Amino acid sequence: MMGASRPLEGIRVVELGQLIAGPFAGSVLAYFGAEVVKVEPPGGGDAIRGWRVLRDGTSYFWRMLGRNKKSVTLSLRTEEGRALARRLIEGADVVIENFRSGAMEAWGLGPEKFRECNPGLVYARVSGYGQTGPYSARPGYASVCEGIGGLRYLNGFPGEAPVRPNLSLGDTLAGLHAALGILLALVERGKSSRGQLVDVAIYESVFNMLESVVPEYDGEGLVREPSGTTLTGIVPTNTYPCRDGRHVIIGGNGDAIYRRLMRAADRPDLADDPRLAHNAGRVEHEKLIDGALAEWTGSLDLDDVLARLAEADVPAGPIYSVADIMEDPHYRAREMFHRVEIDGEPLVLPAMSPRLDATPGGTEWPGPELGSHNREILEERLGLGKAELEALRAKGVL
Repeated sequence: MMGASRPLEGIRVVELGQLIAGPFAGSVLAYFGAEVVKVEPPGGGDAIRGWRVLRDGTSYFWRMLGRNKKSVTLSLRTEEGRALARRLIEGADVVIENFRSGAMEAWGLGPEKFRECNPGLVYARVSGYGQTGPYSARPGYASVCEGIGGLRYLNGFPGEAPVRPNLSLGDTLAGLHAALGILLALVERGKSSRGQLVDVAIYESVFNMLESVVPEYDGEGLVREPSGTTLTGIVPTNTYPCRDGRHVIIGGNGDAIYRRLMRAADRPDLADDPRLAHNAGRVEHEKLIDGALAEWTGSLDLDDVLARLAEADVPAGPIYSVADIMEDPHYRAREMFHRVEIDGEPLVLPAMSPRLDATPGGTEWPGPELGSHNREILEERLGLGKAELEALRAKGVL
């Protein structure tokens, strides 16, 4: 699967920090060919190695998040460890860090330290609230930043406590924004030979998903509220129950699509009702439309609903669990699963998007064992001798 060249081959990245937001950006870059050297604390390594479900002491989460990365152990709490990290950064194209604001400066590893010795360095910083502003020193996990970023307020049912998806969505969004910012900075470096700082805040990455919420408030004073399974101002787009206890999602909000939908649902009267010809009228009569659709879907099993809507060319689909995803023929046809081996045992990891036809990304290896690339990076690249490495291990640096 890795026969073709990949677009980021030759780019050297040093990844500092733990958990999800910064490391997810590193995962994206590694997937598309960058060499990502992940610096981890000796002993336990990245805390994500111990999160959730484990196999033989290591989490499945790490096997996914650490794919294609090279693991090096360095204690940044020691001067020797910081000196080695400094040397790695001096030879890098990109640094990714997601420590609390000010930590890198306290260790002598802030971006200003490399402006002269590595002027082309792209220095990406991922934090809860960014590097400036009154909240910059606050710790910011995805859960908190999803709230202040505006996502949680909109997610749930009116009158109930806001809910979260059972994912660290804010971290992943921040990681994607960091990867985008890094690539933009590398494009600019190709023109000017200058690196720059990429400042990514988790709350801003969430805020970036709010579509027209801000101008609607500024222009009309409207506060968009949570709307359960619907989408405010667009009808019909909802989740409907089926006879077999499953649910179907139907997006019938285009004018022509709406007419096809209602005919497929045996409601030609609503298909041809002039009040419902356009979205504004359908919003006004949302309960009427959703009631008719729920009555129709409730009389059929999910597969029957999907078959009828497919024939009518109406966007509709099931709600999948991971078990459903793994069995779906479209996922398989699109090669959305990569099989790796860990100590001879197979494991499936999800592929990453986007798909490139000439220089695709791919999975070379799952998240490696802690410090498994120490020799390659510290001995072969930085030139440390075996005796020096042993001395550093004895002092707890490695």
